[in-house]
Amino acid sequence: MSAIAVSGLSKTYGHTQALKAVSLELERGEMVALIGASGSGKSTLIRHIAGLEAADQGSGRITILDELTQSGGRFIRRARRGRVAVIFQQFNLVGRLSVLTNVLIGHLGRCPRWRGTFGLFNRVEKDSAQAALARVGIPQVAAQRASTLSGGQQQRAAIARCLVQEAQILIADEPISALDPSAARRVMDVLSDINVKDGITVLVSLHQVEYARRYCRRTIAMRDGAIVYDGPSTALSNSFLAELYGAASEELVLPDGPADLSAPATAGPKQLQPGLIPA
Repeated sequence: MSAIAVSGLSKTYGHTQALKAVSLELERGEMVALIGASGSGKSTLIRHIAGLEAADQGSGRITILDELTQSGGRFIRRARRGRVAVIFQQFNLVGRLSVLTNVLIGHLGRCPRWRGTFGLFNRVEKDSAQAALARVGIPQVAAQRASTLSGGQQQRAAIARCLVQEAQILIADEPISALDPSAARRVMDVLSDINVKDGITVLVSLHQVEYARRYCRRTIAMRDGAIVYDGPSTALSNSFLAELYGAASEELVLPDGPADLSAPATAGPKQLQPGLIPA
């Protein structure tokens, strides 16, 4: 049973085609990396899957947890509230509020509107928010203003909010691109932990392939609005990335990353024609 299914999705902005008949499918419980150089279409694809944008008229279908959410460039229905959580590069925390209150916002989809409006959360909800902060490793900052946290701590607080939301799918749009390597590893460790222990499906857009190799068994690579690779992350050697992206591959590889990673002997990486995915 699939968590996310996208078929023939296209998106045009003015004279620029940002997505070109993109098709992909994620099974429930997968953790999949989405990589690509700047302008490859990663964020555009994520915004469509998250229900934040509609595709070109007459273009494609998106199904979330077996519910059709978009077809032919029109929204059919929003994914059920709380089932899909999105984490952005900018963290999207309210800086003047406490970290605990920011995490409690994850409950808004399930508590009565009047309580949410006035910020009246019960003890069970507060306990779950505290537990979520402990889960991501920052229980000590619950009472601090969100604006006082480091970038890595803010991103982990955003993940804690998703845990409180009890989402079944977590979509992260370049969640570590603004973080130093140590903070980036902590955030990726948290995402991997909730994927393994909670079975939450994770689609994470990454600008550097090193993290895809380390944390995700499967990687989808985009170039110029199309999928050009979908397969094992271990096959993404630096030399293969150079074949896919040319000079642009340099921005996908960390300076201190391994010089090359050999593909498995039984199956070498295959470059796809745009829009094609291997069976």
